[in-house]
Amino acid sequence: MNDETPARRPRRGGGRNARVALRSAPLEDAARPVRAGLSGGKYRALTDAEVLRIHEAALTLLEEVGMALAPDSGVALMTAYGAIYSEEDKRLRYPREVVERALKQAQKQVTLFARDPKHDLDLSGTRVHYGTAGAAVHLADAEIGEYPESTLADLYNAAKITDQLDNVHFFQRCMVARDVLDNREMDLNTLYACVSGTSKHIGTSFTEPAFAADGLEMLHIIAGGEDAWRARPFVLNTNCFVVPPMKFATESCEVMEVCVRGGMPVLLLSAGMAGATAPAPLAAVIAQAVAECLAGLVYVQAIKPGAPAVMGTWPFVVDLRTGAMSSGSAEQALLSAACAQMGQFYDLPTGAPGGMSDAKFPDAQSGAEHAMASTMAGLAGLNMVYEAAGMYSSLLGFSLEGLILDDDVLGQCMRCVRGIEVTEDNLNLDLIKSVCLDGPGHYLGADQTLGMMQTEYFYPQHSDRMSPKEWDEKNRPQLLQKAIDRKHDILSKPGWSRLSPEIDAAVRARFNIHLNEI
Repeated sequence: MNDETPARRPRRGGGRNARVALRSAPLEDAARPVRAGLSGGKYRALTDAEVLRIHEAALTLLEEVGMALAPDSGVALMTAYGAIYSEEDKRLRYPREVVERALKQAQKQVTLFARDPKHDLDLSGTRVHYGTAGAAVHLADAEIGEYPESTLADLYNAAKITDQLDNVHFFQRCMVARDVLDNREMDLNTLYACVSGTSKHIGTSFTEPAFAADGLEMLHIIAGGEDAWRARPFVLNTNCFVVPPMKFATESCEVMEVCVRGGMPVLLLSAGMAGATAPAPLAAVIAQAVAECLAGLVYVQAIKPGAPAVMGTWPFVVDLRTGAMSSGSAEQALLSAACAQMGQFYDLPTGAPGGMSDAKFPDAQSGAEHAMASTMAGLAGLNMVYEAAGMYSSLLGFSLEGLILDDDVLGQCMRCVRGIEVTEDNLNLDLIKSVCLDGPGHYLGADQTLGMMQTEYFYPQHSDRMSPKEWDEKNRPQLLQKAIDRKHDILSKPGWSRLSPEIDAAVRARFNIHLNEI
């Protein structure tokens, strides 16, 4: 027996305590095993040759088909930029040199700011961030198993919960406040609920240009003045500027003009439905979405050269047997991953959906669909993976319990994105030799094991890794109940990211805020 063996035995008894102590100690962000903005890009849904073919197809569509229904202001802006307007069919067409000029002028190194700078999103390269999105009209209330209409309070609660989740990096409006009937008040209360619920980066939309101007006024109050807002715009306008195929959404374009001039970054969102408002072949779906987003990029650069814009190639999938949406499908995951590649080809920041489910509540189907799409999008290096948490029933329902459970899923996804670091320290053969030849035959007590257990490995907060015996001894805890309990715990406490009383009072004095004092 090795002379060192007796000396090692006491460490076995204390090793678990040491590991528990290490796991409970907070880590600096840079040392955490997963964190926002890790770089993906190792998975490629398309070859380089296929990317070029789709690019050429998109340019051809813009030259030969063009875009219809631009507002008069947009026609004036884009023709001055070099687009060609046909009085015969009322369509704008884009010579290649016009698109290429917009690509050169577009801001490549985009940072989306947050109220708290620690949550800023660096969208350069293949850095990955997961977040919410959508316009669900129901709360998928897993606690009671019902689908009530979503309310403003539900939206605020989703923002408040997101603020406490490590792996949901931004909060895009995910539910429609069905209890606020006036469109202007719904837009402004939606903005208020999101911003007051979380200090992370926010995404929202506006129905009309005048409402966008009102929203900017609210943001000036919250930021501490227009100059402060323009220095760090912490809200993005998610803009459905097209109605596929190849038509502008007139009023949304007018909203976009207000937002761009107001210093707000925009997500250029093209959401064609494969087999319905986009072609059935997946390659053609991507080509159409790219063409539409490039037209939007020309539009933005014509408004304000260098204005920040995210390429929101956001095609969806339809189950062609029934016409029902199929957001949890493998085809959806492939489309989002491929769209990430197209954005990287143009060196533009990218956003697309991932992690949606067709299931009605958290279950085996939703877990599989969420994990598949979010992992593929992350591995592809999609900068902003939207609808990655809490989205159910093909975008019709949003679940607060699912949002919490997806935080674990996204942590696992981000660990996959990080990949495996092959370094001299990580391939320490001296340690392997000492353990195998002279030591105890295991690595449990090794300094390297204790030193890396927190930085190399991700530990889910809610997922069950107990043995059947331990699980039975602890009264068989259920995953959904854990999420329900945490939901109540978060919502029972004051939000960490509430606006200051002074700012909140100023907002309420100017706008009709429907939420009670929070």
